[in-house]
Amino acid sequence: MGRAFEYRRAAKEKRWDKMSKLFPKLAKAITMAAKEGGDDPAMNATLRTAIQNAKAQNMPKDNIENAIKRATSKDVENYTEVNYEGKGPHGVLVYVECATDNTTRTVANVKSYFNKAGGSVVPNGSLEFMFNRKAVFRIEENIDALDVEELEFELIDAGLEEIIKEEDNITIYGDYTSFGTLQTALEEKNIEVAKANLQRIPTSSVEFTEEQLVDIEKMLDKIEDDDDIQQVFTNIA
Repeated sequence: MGRAFEYRRAAKEKRWDKMSKLFPKLAKAITMAAKEGGDDPAMNATLRTAIQNAKAQNMPKDNIENAIKRATSKDVENYTEVNYEGKGPHGVLVYVECATDNTTRTVANVKSYFNKAGGSVVPNGSLEFMFNRKAVFRIEENIDALDVEELEFELIDAGLEEIIKEEDNITIYGDYTSFGTLQTALEEKNIEVAKANLQRIPTSSVEFTEEQLVDIEKMLDKIEDDDDIQQVFTNIA
């Protein structure tokens, strides 16, 4: 089980990094945030987060500025956020979040990824209750200088539910409705957040064998390579 655990951990890290390093997805998140809440980061917390995540992946300043400017272009008016739920190889549950200008294309592609892997898309709402939507903040700088117990106490009123410290990072969790208050609280404390987003965390995780994970990862790679896909969540332990 040791190798399988390490494989799962490496796979989850690979997915996080793969998704966050793809500039087109980061740019789309910036554009949509600017479209919804305005192009001033000081007045738009969602845009601040999108920019922050892009900078964390060394996205060039010009790319960020162009993504903000693009929010006023006509083609962006057609962007729609849509979600799909499915069951993949070996019964893995998958929740897919998309941002697309062509839902017909996107749903056809998503269905094909599941079908070719021996799985299928299920009606929306079938799996949603099996994931808790959480606000997640990851701190990677100066973590040894932070008093985790004190930080936990100070963030409770902002909506903190859990704080976990590991060797190289501190991860903060709260209900998705507390994203804004937690973000503001961290900003007021001048705590630099490396990554922040809304995640869907499985209510019950499942352990798969290394061989099963190879099949699952093949499908997830295809899904995540699609430009319309923003985030993918599974019930992999």
